[in-house]
Amino acid sequence: MALEGTMMASTTSTAADSKLKELLIDQLYDIHWAEKKLVKALSKMEDAANSTELKKAFSDHRDQTKTHIDRLEQVFKLIGEEADTTKCPAMAGIIDEANDIIDETEAGSYQRDSALILAAQKAEHYEIATYGGLAQLAETLGLNEIKNLLGTTLQEEKMADTLLTQIAESGINSKAGREF
Repeated sequence: MALEGTMMASTTSTAADSKLKELLIDQLYDIHWAEKKLVKALSKMEDAANSTELKKAFSDHRDQTKTHIDRLEQVFKLIGEEADTTKCPAMAGIIDEANDIIDETEAGSYQRDSALILAAQKAEHYEIATYGGLAQLAETLGLNEIKNLLGTTLQEEKMADTLLTQIAESGINSKAGREF
């Protein structure tokens, strides 16, 4: 009980200018860069996809990602920070891998579509982890409006991941399994 009370007290007394807020801002810069690069990557993935349904999913998510960028810029404004970026090595690697997939798979094949779905889901999972963590940091800092904005993006990323799974299960993976 004493430990539980101590943890609650430290959570409610988090300073607005703490190291935790520094972490939040640093990670916002990181995901801001990631989202901007993802807009470009989704266009390339859309062009490389074979399935009309997958092309549409990439196009729709590219548009949604632009909304995520706008939402992040709103978050920066709310905390009084410039909407800056810092290179995100994780997303850079995921995008490099997606580009390799495009280069190493046959155009028009279901194998390529399966691989593109896998690459896109890697990006989604990175974003889900990041937005989930950021929303928690914002909540700890008492930044509830920011928590809600980040939480909205988190839910959209989860829905994008679910859609990609549905597209893969709708026949793309089984068709890829029959290609030689």
